[in-house]
Amino acid sequence: MLAQQYAAIKRDLDGKGIVFSFSGYLSEGILYSLGEALREKMTLEDTDAPTVRRVFSVFVEQMQNIIRYSAEKVTGATTRAVELSAGMVTIGMERGKVFIVCGNTVLNADVPRLRDRLDHLRSLDRDGIKTYYREQLREEPEDGSRGATIGLIEIARRASEPIDYDFDPMDDERSFFCLKVRI
Repeated sequence: MLAQQYAAIKRDLDGKGIVFSFSGYLSEGILYSLGEALREKMTLEDTDAPTVRRVFSVFVEQMQNIIRYSAEKVTGATTRAVELSAGMVTIGMERGKVFIVCGNTVLNADVPRLRDRLDHLRSLDRDGIKTYYREQLREEPEDGSRGATIGLIEIARRASEPIDYDFDPMDDERSFFCLKVRI
């Protein structure tokens, strides 16, 4: 029964073109390790260097957004202070393009601002994204920001199509946020 359940999950992922998947608690150390595995896998598959760089860059930005902004965290102290953020990331192939999907829990209070940012990025063409990026580099970070303003723009700059996103309300306080980027 156990093997059947997990084989079904694997078949489902394979059927969706997913070649890399992680779900759980993340830290900077896990980000580094997963990033190295991703880079090595793409290199072994003879993926061209510019695509490897774009995929790796988007992967890192998305993982950092989960680490910084996930509303689902555990904290504590062992020999040092520890904070782990829950989320998921999948990478696969679809219609000849690499896609990266990340997901994590966000506070409902943050949804309107995040939706506005993403809608604005989706409305811009390539030149508009470049101009917006340069403008934002000159601006002071927003209160409470840990860098996502520039991070989302970086993601949009590297995407080959407008980014997709969605929110799934979980309860009165939280929603599950998903962001999909094609390269």
